[in-house]
Amino acid sequence: MKKKIAILGSTGSIGKCLIDIIKKDKKNFDIILLTANKNYKELYKQSKLLNVKNLIITDSKGYNFLKNKNTKINIYKDYNNLDKILKNKVDYTMSSITGLDGLEPTLNIIKKTKTLAIANKESIICAWNLIKKKLIKYKTNFIPIDSEHFSIWKLIKNEPKSSIDRVILTASGGPFLTKPKKNLSNIDPNDALRHPTWKMGKKISIDSSTMMNKIFEFIEAKKIFNLKNKDISIMIHPTSFVHAIVFFKGRLIKMLAHETNMSIPISNSLNLSTDYNDSEINMLCDKLNNLVFEKPNKTNFPLLSVLDLIPDRASYFEIILITLNDELVLKYLEGKINYISIINNIIYFIKSPYFRKFYKLKPKNLYDIKKIINMTKINIESNYKYYE
Repeated sequence: MKKKIAILGSTGSIGKCLIDIIKKDKKNFDIILLTANKNYKELYKQSKLLNVKNLIITDSKGYNFLKNKNTKINIYKDYNNLDKILKNKVDYTMSSITGLDGLEPTLNIIKKTKTLAIANKESIICAWNLIKKKLIKYKTNFIPIDSEHFSIWKLIKNEPKSSIDRVILTASGGPFLTKPKKNLSNIDPNDALRHPTWKMGKKISIDSSTMMNKIFEFIEAKKIFNLKNKDISIMIHPTSFVHAIVFFKGRLIKMLAHETNMSIPISNSLNLSTDYNDSEINMLCDKLNNLVFEKPNKTNFPLLSVLDLIPDRASYFEIILITLNDELVLKYLEGKINYISIINNIIYFIKSPYFRKFYKLKPKNLYDIKKIINMTKINIESNYKYYE
């Protein structure tokens, strides 16, 4: 029987990767729904390639274009039509809409899918309590797709939580691993975007260079696997071959390694497998022979000081941090601030008394999350600084 699939954010990098996997084995999959924001041309192309009958395009220009195309495809402009589109639960949904725009669609589709794969860290960081509640209510399975969290998930899947001693997240260190802080003032965005091991979008590439992406992954791991701050560490691993290490009580260590290719966790989340040939095994054994790990240097990565501020319990802290970073990285890419200003502004704002009062409170619903995001954006706009 064909596996029924829905892809939220099918025109982004994760969505395209999943499409590439599916089109190699079309006979085993039935794509029920594809969605996008603005890239209506790519969305329409995907629908024709995989014979998809339902599309959601949230941008009005794209919606009007596809609606006037006189096709036999059902075109919708928002996620309020999920009940109409998905009469029964699909087998698997990929949630890969970028940023906090993906949160509401993710929450809405949980009741419509047997398995939810999430590649949207912002949704997990800001609203894991809301997501988890719905996963339990609708008996929906959950798989994290970030390579680090997928690796942890695989490593501890059949292990009791009480047996876990420490979880290690690995980080490449990005393009400025050995660059002293004093040289971080006027980094050109093109240099910051040159990730040494992964091909990624602009925003996540900047986050990787500042190490903010790893801070987000720290919070994400804490929430998904119900860990405390003391249970998680970050290690620099320049080749990005090992994605996670778990130390177990009884002095056992497990690690999971794979090439820097997101098709690997995605394929495995669908229970698809590909065999290695002898030359690949030899090449990968060479990588295993040259594993290097080291503690990150806070002098080179000042944002790592934020780890010491993360509350043990869920709060508005995570939402404020993500919003601060989103807005400041955008200003950097637009040329409004320099590189060091991303870092210094985040540290200044996150430690400010104005925001600290929210760190003992937590959102109860989507409205609370949206409210704190808007409040944070207003505060940034009025108070951000340009640091020399």
